[in-house]
Amino acid sequence: MRALQKLSALIDALNQWVGRGVAWVTLGLVLVVFVDVVMRYLFKTSFVFTQELEWHLFGFIFLMGAGYTLLHDGHVRVDIIYQRVGFKARAWINLGGVLLFLIPGCIMVITTSWGFMQNSFAILEGSPDPGGIPFRFVLKGCMPVGFSLLLLQGISLGCHSLMQILGIEKAKEAQS
Repeated sequence: MRALQKLSALIDALNQWVGRGVAWVTLGLVLVVFVDVVMRYLFKTSFVFTQELEWHLFGFIFLMGAGYTLLHDGHVRVDIIYQRVGFKARAWINLGGVLLFLIPGCIMVITTSWGFMQNSFAILEGSPDPGGIPFRFVLKGCMPVGFSLLLLQGISLGCHSLMQILGIEKAKEAQS
């Protein structure tokens, strides 16, 4: 069990570190959107590069921040049952969700996006629009990486849930 605790701590630290970096990218996205709005409404102009940069940054934030969001229990869930049960029952729900849905779903996305990413890198894919971003392949590379981070965080959640079921670890709300 000590190995599970160390593995979980390592995964948690990785996603915490990545999440802090993603937070700075979020600030960058806010600034890009602000500049785009000012350019559109004050100067009656817009650039394809700026518009593409907005959705590239959003995609990066979404993909790379998913593991961090799971770490901090920020994902949407149906609270009808989950909020009404004790922490051991929640641990069982989390463990079942990780094993039945999260891990298989992440593996499916990682394996299916891998070839997609390889093709994009092979041709150094860029925007098909004139004036667009020439590095679209970088964003496509974030798909398997982001889902790998989510998969790792799911493994960590599964480890935490198992340790809660076995009474080795207390629930997060009991610790704070």
